[in-house]
Amino acid sequence: MTRPIPRELATAAASWTDQAQVVVIGSGAAGLATTVELATAGIDTLVITRGEITETATDWAQGGLAAVWSDEDSLALHVSDTLTAGAGLCDVDAVWDLVTNAPEAIDQLITLGAEFDRDGTGAYDLHLEGGHHARRILHAGGDATGREVQRTLAAALHAAVLNPESSIRVRAHTRLIDVLTDADGAACGVRVIDENGGIGEVSSPAVVLAAGGIGQLWSLTTNPSVATGDGIAAALRAGATIRDIEFVQFHPTILVVPESHRRPGDRGVLVSEAVRGEGAFLIDHAGDRVMAGLHPLADLAPRDVVAAAMEAHMARTGEPNLFLDATAFGKDKWESHFPSILAMCRERGVDPITEPIPVRPAAHYLCGGLAADLQGTTDVAGLHAVGEVAATGVQGANRLASNSVTEGLVAGERLGALLVGDRFGWAPAQPVRRDAAPATDPAGLDALHTAMDHGVAVHRTDAGLREALATLAGLPATEELTHASLDAENLRTVGTLVASAALARTESRGCHRRADHPQSVPVWVRRLTQRLVGDRVRLGQQPIAAQEEDAP
Repeated sequence: MTRPIPRELATAAASWTDQAQVVVIGSGAAGLATTVELATAGIDTLVITRGEITETATDWAQGGLAAVWSDEDSLALHVSDTLTAGAGLCDVDAVWDLVTNAPEAIDQLITLGAEFDRDGTGAYDLHLEGGHHARRILHAGGDATGREVQRTLAAALHAAVLNPESSIRVRAHTRLIDVLTDADGAACGVRVIDENGGIGEVSSPAVVLAAGGIGQLWSLTTNPSVATGDGIAAALRAGATIRDIEFVQFHPTILVVPESHRRPGDRGVLVSEAVRGEGAFLIDHAGDRVMAGLHPLADLAPRDVVAAAMEAHMARTGEPNLFLDATAFGKDKWESHFPSILAMCRERGVDPITEPIPVRPAAHYLCGGLAADLQGTTDVAGLHAVGEVAATGVQGANRLASNSVTEGLVAGERLGALLVGDRFGWAPAQPVRRDAAPATDPAGLDALHTAMDHGVAVHRTDAGLREALATLAGLPATEELTHASLDAENLRTVGTLVASAALARTESRGCHRRADHPQSVPVWVRRLTQRLVGDRVRLGQQPIAAQEEDAP
């Protein structure tokens, strides 16, 4: 039996309530950048996060922050690189906005105490990553940039919480179920579930979704366990528009852990693109270069190109993985530039100093999401979105490396300022219940992962996508709403969105690859949108104007 997508999830009655002028869902770079702005202005804000404040994709990020710092670089070149990676689907104005404001946003982070790597002269040690034509990537601790960003913003949040004049509060180990809406369809709060399974309702005229990505749709991912699409699924149920969600970036190089060192629940070990930026290259089991002659940038080609080439090579040769050879670095470079990656690989039985690293692509970053602008505004009044959960048009069909955390900082600060300016018009409203339905039985998660791995990964086909959609539609329900069933329901919902859009887009563009439609088609220079109408997802299209790289 085919189950529709619910407008709201059935829950027990709320056992506790709260209220705030702003409620922020998520504690990564985008959510905390928003919150820091609100704290400075004294806005009554409640931050809700699934784990501890630091359990985020930001904290795991090995790459850096992209911005123009050098006289050998330019805003126009950064824009050009972003548009090239985005494969025709970027919003040019949004890209210029991001690139222009990126240095200031990072400077504000530095003012809060962030420290980035410097060279022997004291200048920033700028790195090169795939798709970039200039060294513009800031790193911290070699490969621990995300952790430094998270540390800095979390420290600022902690200071605000301790400040007796501040109105910032945090509810950890609590997660979003649904966005509450009033009689006019505007957001007016959230329904959540706490670590004990208790249902809570928070009234708020401003809801900020900064809930991250969807990597847990696949069995192999670089994402933390909390990346189950909570924000996108809840936004869809609340009436918001989702767009570009077929564009899921698969990172080319995630460690394939030797069988003897595999541990249940172990995090995926991403081997940063910066390793290739420093000269590492992909080889096959015979020791031959994989990317040689396939792209002018070879191993530094955009991620979609590299991931697709790797998958094609493995399919052709039957090899279960490829290798990233960085043995030429030597001990000193590994220990100074990539200490975290070195340690994590060694813990799993691979020593990159002396042997090539076994790697293959894995689900990494969602380029689409909840339709929003760089101020976090969506098409549902009172509902805002920043970070990976939002589709601002910056990433287009494929994200340029190290633009994402930068975007989260810019958009978070911008949204915080917007909400501060709106504070005197806020008033809570009474939520209206929508048609509720039960969540998905978590026993169906193995079938879900198999369907997504086989039909909705790097290479897609009509038959594989239809089979995945049939599997997702047939997953059984459960009357009990738990953290596990909420995971399963949100993954079923978001998986349906990804597969439906991928089926409709009959071309290959960016990180969406159709083996049965291998070419990019000009008519598909348009966005696919999805909204929940009744209990069915309705697809729409938005044509995109011809792109000009000149500054607006």
